[in-house]
Amino acid sequence: MSSSTKDAPPPLPEPLRVPVADSHTHLDMQDGTVEEALAKAASVGVTTVVQVGCDVKGSRWAAETAAAHEAVHATVALHPNEAPRIVLGDPGGGGSRQGAREAGGDAALDAALAEIDALAALPHVRGVGETGLDHFRTGPDGIAAQQRSFRAHIEIAKRHGKALVIHDREAHDDVLRILREEGAPDTVVFHCYSGDAEMAKTCAEAGYYMSFAGNVTFKNAQPLRDALAVAPPELVLVETDAPFLTPAPYRGRPNAPYLIPVTLRAMAEVKGMPEDALATAVAANTARAFGY
Repeated sequence: MSSSTKDAPPPLPEPLRVPVADSHTHLDMQDGTVEEALAKAASVGVTTVVQVGCDVKGSRWAAETAAAHEAVHATVALHPNEAPRIVLGDPGGGGSRQGAREAGGDAALDAALAEIDALAALPHVRGVGETGLDHFRTGPDGIAAQQRSFRAHIEIAKRHGKALVIHDREAHDDVLRILREEGAPDTVVFHCYSGDAEMAKTCAEAGYYMSFAGNVTFKNAQPLRDALAVAPPELVLVETDAPFLTPAPYRGRPNAPYLIPVTLRAMAEVKGMPEDALATAVAANTARAFGY
């Protein structure tokens, strides 16, 4: 593949016959306008997107974008890697997608959480997330801040009656433990589900939604496919996490909501379900999870 092809957006897939939602995307990190992204997605049957906030600025943008577009719903949060950066001012401890900044201590984290709390009250904000734990990017010095932030987001989600959207990277046991300790909100979504089949059974028993992204199509992702195989159809969502995690065969090229059909078709194959049946379930599940 030439470098120009590698950087080019993948082609439009065959449209879905049953419209679905992209349950987790980052339009603010993608090329082009929101209007272009929504039109392209709608042309292949992806008629709704959930725009996810990762810091105060991005959460404000998500809320404003959802208010301006009927097809967009927002979630707001401090990403798990954002909390240590606010407290420690440490790019290594945080590893977030925006550069280093001054250490602000616990007071700065409290101020940021207060802003997220205020945004979470807005009617077009449908979830609190992505929050959770990330042991891949955050070192031991950042774990306390990350856990404190996660617990605060759980409380915010419960108080506002909004879905809790979880980022769980190499932290399965701790995420599940903190959910038990705090008492989970009525609706919990594991974004970019990354656990195995055993964890999928645990999530199913608790009634947690599992949202699968393009990495379910990767060659080395058999444990993810095993998890999807046992996940109840009524608890399964689909997402892009765009511009990241572009599904095969386009891995490494820019991801966007219009590529949802590629992932959904791969998921239907894993589950042994007709495409339309899975799309119908996923559409209903996403609307139920985010209350729209």
